[in-house]
Amino acid sequence: MGLALLVVIWLITLASTYFFVAKSWLPVGASAAAGFMDGQFHLTLIIMGVVFLAAQLSLGYFAWRYREQPSSPPVAYSHGNVKLEVIWTALTTILFVGLNLMGSSVWAAQRFEPAGPGAVQVEVTGMQFAWYFRYPGPDGKFGGTSIKLMDPSAGGEAAVGLDTSDPASKDDVVTGTMYLPVDREVDVSLRSVDVIHSFFVPNLRFKQDAVPGLNIHLHFKPTAVGEYEIACAELCGLGHYKMHGMVHVVSQEDFDKWLAAREAEKQ
Repeated sequence: MGLALLVVIWLITLASTYFFVAKSWLPVGASAAAGFMDGQFHLTLIIMGVVFLAAQLSLGYFAWRYREQPSSPPVAYSHGNVKLEVIWTALTTILFVGLNLMGSSVWAAQRFEPAGPGAVQVEVTGMQFAWYFRYPGPDGKFGGTSIKLMDPSAGGEAAVGLDTSDPASKDDVVTGTMYLPVDREVDVSLRSVDVIHSFFVPNLRFKQDAVPGLNIHLHFKPTAVGEYEIACAELCGLGHYKMHGMVHVVSQEDFDKWLAAREAEKQ
């Protein structure tokens, strides 16, 4: 029985390990931070994989080594080994704290360091159950908004409560699809008008909660032309499943043409 249990445990362990090794768990990265994040993800997977294999293979061995036999001695109870427990806990703490510190620099840089000069400004507004994106236009300034002017059912400018009496709002562009130029930093101003949402673009390796009452600034740089899905990664109500959108990363020329066309529609 002990040998059969060893074989079963080892087969399950090795089979599950194969699926982790053979499968690519992340979509193709399309941002400047993707390389570092993917590298840390794979490093974490390798370290945890070694720990998992050691634990499970040892479990199978112990199940066979200490199986019941006619010559087995009487059962003896162990109250543990304090020294081993201290060592194991210390190693686990060092591992998790170390991995956290490795990743915190990139995470913090996107949120606490200012965006570089010439960054594209985009205001992202989450609401049940849609994303809206606002661009400041040629003047580089966002017009004022007011919750009293918000009408989500109307879409567009009314959905974000744009104050059309503000001169700075005259050239603001509001759209339900996000357009970004490739290889140029994007300065995002993220907000929510009702509940907590989470702006998540897997290909850009980017996720940040949108919290009512907060205007959260962050930045990233897309590095590959393409279309990437936006998801809400925070359960936000019965319509959460349909709260998604698209990011179109295009050339600078195409982005300028798109923005000019949207501004012309306002005339």
